[in-house]
Amino acid sequence: MVKKALVIEDDGNIAELLRLYLEKDGFEVEHAADGGKGVELAKSFEPDVILLDIMLPVKDGWQVCREVRAFSKTPIVMLTAKGETTDKVAGLEMGADDYVTKPFEVRELLARVHAVMRRTGGESEPAAKRLEFDKLVINLDSYELVVNGARIDTPPKEMELLYHLASTPNRVYTRNQLLDEVWGFDYFGDSRTVDVHIKRLREKLEGVSDQWRLKTVWGVGYKFEVGEA
Repeated sequence: MVKKALVIEDDGNIAELLRLYLEKDGFEVEHAADGGKGVELAKSFEPDVILLDIMLPVKDGWQVCREVRAFSKTPIVMLTAKGETTDKVAGLEMGADDYVTKPFEVRELLARVHAVMRRTGGESEPAAKRLEFDKLVINLDSYELVVNGARIDTPPKEMELLYHLASTPNRVYTRNQLLDEVWGFDYFGDSRTVDVHIKRLREKLEGVSDQWRLKTVWGVGYKFEVGEA
Protein backbone atom coordinates (compact mmCIF):
# COMPACT_ATOMS: atom_id res chain seq x y z
CA MET A 1 0.00 0.00 0.00
CA VAL A 2 1.30 3.46 -0.93
CA LYS A 3 2.02 5.69 2.06
CA LYS A 4 0.48 9.17 2.01
CA ALA A 5 2.05 12.36 3.37
CA LEU A 6 0.43 15.77 3.82
CA VAL A 7 2.76 18.78 3.81
CA ILE A 8 1.23 21.91 5.35
CA GLU A 9 3.79 24.61 4.61
CA ASP A 10 3.45 28.13 3.18
CA ASP A 11 7.05 28.39 1.92
CA GLY A 12 6.85 27.08 -1.64
CA ASN A 13 10.54 26.19 -1.88
CA ILE A 14 10.49 24.11 1.31
CA ALA A 15 7.24 22.45 0.30
CA GLU A 16 8.61 21.48 -3.11
CA LEU A 17 11.83 20.11 -1.61
CA LEU A 18 9.83 18.00 0.84
CA ARG A 19 7.56 16.79 -1.96
CA LEU A 20 10.56 15.66 -4.05
CA TYR A 21 12.16 13.74 -1.19
CA LEU A 22 8.92 12.21 0.05
CA GLU A 23 7.92 11.03 -3.44
CA LYS A 24 11.39 9.61 -3.95
CA ASP A 25 10.87 7.77 -0.64
CA GLY A 26 7.66 6.20 -1.93
CA PHE A 27 5.02 8.58 -0.56
CA GLU A 28 2.02 10.01 -2.35
CA VAL A 29 2.10 13.69 -1.39
CA GLU A 30 -0.48 16.45 -1.05
CA HIS A 31 0.38 20.04 -0.15
CA ALA A 32 -1.55 22.80 1.58
CA ALA A 33 -0.18 26.36 1.72
CA ASP A 34 -2.41 27.48 4.61
CA GLY A 35 -3.82 25.98 7.78
CA GLY A 36 -7.44 26.00 6.67
CA LYS A 37 -6.73 23.98 3.55
CA GLY A 38 -4.48 21.75 5.63
CA VAL A 39 -7.32 20.73 7.94
CA GLU A 40 -9.56 20.04 4.92
CA LEU A 41 -6.93 17.81 3.30
CA ALA A 42 -6.26 16.01 6.57
CA LYS A 43 -9.92 14.91 6.41
CA SER A 44 -10.27 14.18 2.68
CA PHE A 45 -6.78 12.88 1.83
CA GLU A 46 -6.45 10.76 5.02
CA PRO A 47 -2.64 10.92 5.17
CA ASP A 48 -0.42 8.47 7.02
CA VAL A 49 1.73 11.34 8.30
CA ILE A 50 1.45 15.14 8.44
CA LEU A 51 4.38 17.58 8.21
CA LEU A 52 3.06 20.77 9.76
CA ASP A 53 4.59 24.23 9.78
CA ILE A 54 3.63 26.51 12.69
CA MET A 55 3.70 29.97 11.11
CA LEU A 56 0.84 29.59 8.62
CA PRO A 57 -1.82 31.90 7.15
CA VAL A 58 -5.55 31.40 7.92
CA LYS A 59 -4.90 28.97 10.80
CA ASP A 60 -1.52 28.58 12.49
CA GLY A 61 0.07 25.21 13.19
CA TRP A 62 -1.12 25.13 16.80
CA GLN A 63 -4.75 25.46 15.70
CA VAL A 64 -4.32 22.95 12.88
CA CYS A 65 -2.82 20.44 15.30
CA ARG A 66 -5.73 20.87 17.74
CA GLU A 67 -8.36 20.49 15.02
CA VAL A 68 -6.70 17.47 13.41
CA ARG A 69 -6.36 15.76 16.78
CA ALA A 70 -10.11 16.13 17.27
CA PHE A 71 -10.77 13.63 14.48
CA SER A 72 -7.49 11.84 13.70
CA LYS A 73 -4.53 10.11 15.35
CA THR A 74 -2.36 10.58 12.25
CA PRO A 75 1.26 11.21 13.34
CA ILE A 76 2.23 14.89 13.11
CA VAL A 77 5.76 16.23 12.74
CA MET A 78 5.83 19.98 13.41
CA LEU A 79 8.21 22.19 11.39
CA THR A 80 9.15 25.61 12.65
CA ALA A 81 11.86 28.25 12.79
CA LYS A 82 11.25 28.53 16.51
CA GLY A 83 13.64 26.62 18.73
CA GLU A 84 12.45 27.52 22.20
CA THR A 85 11.87 24.62 24.58
CA THR A 86 8.48 26.04 25.58
CA ASP A 87 7.34 25.92 21.94
CA LYS A 88 8.46 22.31 21.61
CA VAL A 89 6.64 21.34 24.80
CA ALA A 90 3.50 23.19 23.66
CA GLY A 91 3.51 21.37 20.32
CA LEU A 92 3.95 17.97 21.93
CA GLU A 93 1.26 18.68 24.52
CA MET A 94 -1.19 19.57 21.72
CA GLY A 95 -0.67 16.14 20.23
CA ALA A 96 2.30 16.48 17.87
CA ASP A 97 4.51 13.39 17.68
CA ASP A 98 7.79 15.12 16.90
CA TYR A 99 9.19 18.60 16.42
CA VAL A 100 11.90 19.66 13.93
CA THR A 101 13.49 23.11 13.93
CA LYS A 102 14.36 24.88 10.67
CA PRO A 103 16.75 24.79 8.97
CA PHE A 104 16.70 21.00 8.94
CA GLU A 105 18.50 18.29 6.98
CA VAL A 106 15.87 16.59 4.83
CA ARG A 107 17.23 13.08 5.30
CA GLU A 108 17.13 13.49 9.07
CA LEU A 109 13.54 14.70 8.77
CA LEU A 110 12.63 11.62 6.71
CA ALA A 111 14.19 9.39 9.36
CA ARG A 112 12.01 11.11 11.98
CA VAL A 113 8.94 10.65 9.77
CA HIS A 114 9.55 6.91 9.54
CA ALA A 115 10.28 6.72 13.26
CA VAL A 116 6.98 8.35 14.30
CA MET A 117 5.08 6.16 11.83
CA ARG A 118 6.62 3.04 13.37
CA ARG A 119 5.87 4.27 16.90
CA THR A 120 2.23 4.91 16.03
CA GLY A 121 1.78 1.68 14.10
CA GLY A 122 1.63 3.28 10.66
CA GLU A 123 4.74 1.52 9.40
CA SER A 124 6.42 -1.80 10.06
CA GLU A 125 10.06 -2.11 11.01
CA PRO A 126 12.29 -1.64 7.96
CA ALA A 127 13.77 -4.71 6.34
CA ALA A 128 17.41 -5.39 7.11
CA LYS A 129 19.72 -3.73 4.61
CA ARG A 130 22.19 -6.58 4.18
CA LEU A 131 23.32 -8.14 0.92
CA GLU A 132 25.45 -11.27 0.54
CA PHE A 133 27.37 -12.49 -2.49
CA ASP A 134 30.31 -14.85 -2.94
CA LYS A 135 33.02 -13.65 -0.50
CA LEU A 136 31.19 -10.33 -0.04
CA VAL A 137 28.81 -8.95 2.61
CA ILE A 138 27.40 -5.43 2.31
CA ASN A 139 25.65 -4.43 5.55
CA LEU A 140 24.18 -0.94 5.32
CA ASP A 141 22.55 -1.19 8.76
CA SER A 142 25.97 -1.28 10.41
CA TYR A 143 27.88 0.28 7.48
CA GLU A 144 30.18 -2.74 7.37
CA LEU A 145 31.83 -4.16 4.29
CA VAL A 146 33.21 -7.70 4.64
CA VAL A 147 35.42 -8.92 1.80
CA ASN A 148 36.72 -12.49 1.82
CA GLY A 149 36.00 -12.74 5.55
CA ALA A 150 37.76 -9.51 6.51
CA ARG A 151 36.07 -6.26 7.48
CA ILE A 152 37.22 -3.42 5.20
CA ASP A 153 37.08 0.18 6.40
CA THR A 154 34.83 1.95 3.90
CA PRO A 155 33.56 5.55 3.94
CA PRO A 156 29.75 5.90 4.24
CA LYS A 157 29.16 7.21 0.73
CA GLU A 158 31.14 4.35 -0.83
CA MET A 159 29.01 1.92 1.20
CA GLU A 160 25.80 3.58 0.05
CA LEU A 161 26.91 3.56 -3.59
CA LEU A 162 27.92 -0.11 -3.51
CA TYR A 163 24.71 -1.13 -1.72
CA HIS A 164 22.62 0.83 -4.23
CA LEU A 165 24.26 -0.88 -7.21
CA ALA A 166 24.29 -4.35 -5.64
CA SER A 167 20.65 -4.18 -4.49
CA THR A 168 19.60 -4.36 -8.17
CA PRO A 169 22.22 -6.62 -9.79
CA ASN A 170 22.86 -6.19 -13.53
CA ARG A 171 20.89 -2.93 -13.72
CA VAL A 172 22.83 -0.13 -15.40
CA TYR A 173 22.80 3.30 -13.73
CA THR A 174 23.96 6.53 -15.32
CA ARG A 175 26.20 8.82 -13.31
CA ASN A 176 23.39 11.36 -12.96
CA GLN A 177 21.00 8.68 -11.67
CA LEU A 178 23.55 7.67 -9.04
CA LEU A 179 24.10 11.29 -8.02
CA ASP A 180 20.34 11.76 -7.56
CA GLU A 181 19.66 8.44 -5.85
CA VAL A 182 22.77 8.13 -3.65
CA TRP A 183 23.90 11.71 -3.07
CA GLY A 184 20.40 13.26 -3.28
CA PHE A 185 18.52 16.03 -5.06
CA ASP A 186 20.38 18.72 -3.13
CA TYR A 187 23.84 17.61 -4.30
CA PHE A 188 25.44 19.90 -6.87
CA GLY A 189 28.80 18.18 -7.32
CA ASP A 190 30.47 16.95 -10.49
CA SER A 191 29.45 13.57 -11.95
CA ARG A 192 33.13 12.59 -11.76
CA THR A 193 32.49 12.14 -8.04
CA VAL A 194 30.85 8.83 -8.97
CA ASP A 195 33.92 7.76 -10.96
CA VAL A 196 36.20 8.48 -8.00
CA HIS A 197 34.05 6.43 -5.63
CA ILE A 198 33.83 3.53 -8.11
CA LYS A 199 37.62 3.54 -8.47
CA ARG A 200 38.07 3.34 -4.70
CA LEU A 201 35.55 0.51 -4.42
CA ARG A 202 37.32 -1.41 -7.18
CA GLU A 203 40.58 -1.16 -5.25
CA LYS A 204 38.83 -2.95 -2.39
CA LEU A 205 36.98 -5.53 -4.49
CA GLU A 206 39.16 -6.31 -7.52
CA GLY A 207 39.81 -10.03 -8.02
CA VAL A 208 37.87 -11.18 -4.96
CA SER A 209 35.35 -13.32 -6.86
CA ASP A 210 34.57 -14.39 -10.43
CA GLN A 211 30.84 -14.44 -9.65
CA TRP A 212 30.34 -10.65 -9.50
CA ARG A 213 32.09 -7.39 -10.36
CA LEU A 214 31.65 -3.63 -10.64
CA LYS A 215 31.43 -3.08 -14.36
CA THR A 216 31.69 0.07 -16.45
CA VAL A 217 29.14 0.26 -19.25
CA TRP A 218 30.94 2.57 -21.64
CA GLY A 219 29.02 5.68 -22.60
CA VAL A 220 26.31 4.93 -20.03
CA GLY A 221 27.46 4.35 -16.44
CA TYR A 222 27.95 1.46 -14.04
CA LYS A 223 26.39 -1.77 -12.83
CA PHE A 224 27.00 -4.50 -10.27
CA GLU A 225 27.24 -7.49 -12.57
CA VAL A 226 26.40 -10.94 -11.24
CA GLY A 227 27.22 -14.05 -13.25
CA GLU A 228 30.17 -15.02 -15.37
CA ALA A 229 33.01 -12.47 -15.05
